[in-house]
Amino acid sequence: MKKVGGDYAPELVKICENRGKPITDEEIGKKLPLKITEIRTILNRLHFRGIAAYQKTRNTNTGWYSYTWEISAGRVAELILDEQAQEITKLEKRSEFEEGHAIFNCKRKCSDFPFEVAAEYQFRCPECGETMNPADAKKRTKNLKQHVGALKDEVALLKKYKERYI
Repeated sequence: MKKVGGDYAPELVKICENRGKPITDEEIGKKLPLKITEIRTILNRLHFRGIAAYQKTRNTNTGWYSYTWEISAGRVAELILDEQAQEITKLEKRSEFEEGHAIFNCKRKCSDFPFEVAAEYQFRCPECGETMNPADAKKRTKNLKQHVGALKDEVALLKKYKERYI
């Protein structure tokens, strides 16, 4: 959510969801330490991604427009599912790469390098100058696969939520 709307986007979405009915940007402003223009910017970013929707009404006395906003919980779930699917794909590719290559890093674990790149640096970390040694490939691969498994479990839960409540 932060990627789409910025640091305060998750809080803003929670405020709208807890309300349970359309809410104005001014009401949101009372609950967040932001200027109304910043809140509107976040809402417009969320609207662009299909997460927020608004209704525009005109005050007949003043002629000013008023906007009430709603959050689509289904779209939020879709966005999270998309991000997690991308993360799973990235981690699976990384796991596959690490299974086929010797990975080297320093004691500080500044960066990971395949054998060929580590050899170019003469097995010295380019960031801190420490000697690079082979990383425990089995442990790293096991950790990656566990992380992928946990993400897949989260995806399954989100899909159930999405089907049940939306």
